[in-house]
Amino acid sequence: MKKKVLASLLCASMVATMFAGCGSGNGGNGTEKADKKDGGKETITVMGPAEDLDDAQGAWLKTECEAFAKANPDFNIEFKYVTSSESDAKDVVTKDPKAAADVYMFANDQLEPLIKANAIAKLGGDTAEYVKSSNSEAMAATVTYDGDIYAVPYTSNTWFMYYDKRVFSEDDVKSLDTMLTKGKVSFPFDNGWYLNAFYAANGCTIFGDGTDKAAGYDFSGDKGTAVTNYIVDLFANPNFVMDNNEGSLGLAGLKDGSINAYFNGNWNYDKVKEALGEENVGVAALPTINIGGKDCQLKAFLGSKAIGVNPNCKNQEVAVKLAAFLGSEDAQLAHFKLRGQAPVNKDLATNEEVAADPVAAAMAKVSSDCSVAQPIIDMSGYWDAATPFGDAFQNGAEGQITKDNAVQKTEDFNTQLNDSLK
Repeated sequence: MKKKVLASLLCASMVATMFAGCGSGNGGNGTEKADKKDGGKETITVMGPAEDLDDAQGAWLKTECEAFAKANPDFNIEFKYVTSSESDAKDVVTKDPKAAADVYMFANDQLEPLIKANAIAKLGGDTAEYVKSSNSEAMAATVTYDGDIYAVPYTSNTWFMYYDKRVFSEDDVKSLDTMLTKGKVSFPFDNGWYLNAFYAANGCTIFGDGTDKAAGYDFSGDKGTAVTNYIVDLFANPNFVMDNNEGSLGLAGLKDGSINAYFNGNWNYDKVKEALGEENVGVAALPTINIGGKDCQLKAFLGSKAIGVNPNCKNQEVAVKLAAFLGSEDAQLAHFKLRGQAPVNKDLATNEEVAADPVAAAMAKVSSDCSVAQPIIDMSGYWDAATPFGDAFQNGAEGQITKDNAVQKTEDFNTQLNDSLK
């Protein structure tokens, strides 16, 4: 596929501005050349998820890297690939940044620890301007830290709702409470990425707007307890089914008919179609929940998946140009066509194929109306606490959450979260 990458990104005369800030203060100055193999080829190591390297799924990452090499023959590149999911990228890269991949795909909530480990480079000049101009302000913010751009987003990282159109109408799925009167609904409360949506719906916050660490966690008081009580009632409803952390129980339930609505992401769209039959798959943003007589909008975490550059890479010029290429309009469109990864480039919003896609539409709706920014401040304390807290609604290994102890359990959760910041 011929690439329509911004000319400025491919123009050698603009290299200096492109790399303003890149590698500076992050290890390396971008002037060294990568180690070469026989024949004078420069080896660039690229890390991404197995699905993007799988020939059976179109090998998007390999295809795009080869297209980049063809578009830049003067670089004389040879690629080496490493497999890792975006969610595991931080652990892989920070283990030994100097030996890690030169260019890698990661989930944006890992940004702060990557920066602190000197494992990701600032992007300056035209590359940073491309990120700002081609994305919404909210999406650009997902890869911004202390005012600096660190990566190129290529898809949003959020979740939405799948449902069986034979059970629920488009009007039904606007309200979770309505849905529970008509069919079986599953939700993974022991997964903190999903759990927060219920508390955010009633005004609970993490780091204020997501950027103020001093604001801490606020799940306390009546607003937090009201949500806890709502969830207790949810578990008492015979039409509610607890999904597991990774969502496999929900998928199995869709297939055998024991579940009619499932909260997950675009990565499982093909499996949902297989479970329900494509003609029966409904896709929607997120419903409201009624707390104290008020309809409150569930709000998913909104982040991004992005391409970062290792500041220890010996050839910053090639690495940053490759990152920009992988996050370009054409590369995002190819990713969408191959794997359904909804693009974030604003110019693709009007693309006929993207606009007609129900999953892309649902993700866009979540992004604009049903989300809160996923903080890039380290949330390890939240992830550690959320799983046992969410699981306690059903299993209660350390005391099940009930109406009788909802106040105390909610306050204990809030205290544990804020103690993790000390």
